[in-house]
Amino acid sequence: MCATGPEIRGTRVELLTAPDCPNAEAARSLVAGCLAESGLDTTIVERVGRYRSPTILVDGLDVMGTAGPVAGDACRLDVPTRERVLAALASKRG
Repeated sequence: MCATGPEIRGTRVELLTAPDCPNAEAARSLVAGCLAESGLDTTIVERVGRYRSPTILVDGLDVMGTAGPVAGDACRLDVPTRERVLAALASKRG
């Protein structure tokens, strides 16, 4: 269900993590589960680098509502939640 690459049509869902992020696997499971629950047919693009980790973006917007760049080599204190991911995905279903 995870893929890499910049060209994905429709809703774009990205999981951004820092290397060795202790919350990466939980975030990966969270976003996959939320996609299944929402019925939205899209692919998760995973990126590992210098990000506030983990960050989940839906069409480029942080599901936690954090504005500004997602760059930074640190763990997030406001880890993405099921409710926020589902709300972001629901807004794309129209």
